[in-house]
Amino acid sequence: MAKKSGGRLVSSAGLVTYYDSEDKRSFHISPISVLVAGAIIGVITIALNFIY
Repeated sequence: MAKKSGGRLVSSAGLVTYYDSEDKRSFHISPISVLVAGAIIGVITIALNFIY
């Protein structure tokens, strides 16, 4: 049986998760406003397809 090297973290296929502390000065967008903006852009796109 192979001997395991102790104390090392196992890499998960090169995927790394970063947990940064949130900065109070950064710009935040609520998920609801992103969904509303996407819906509005979708409606405008469909309307422009009918017009042109």
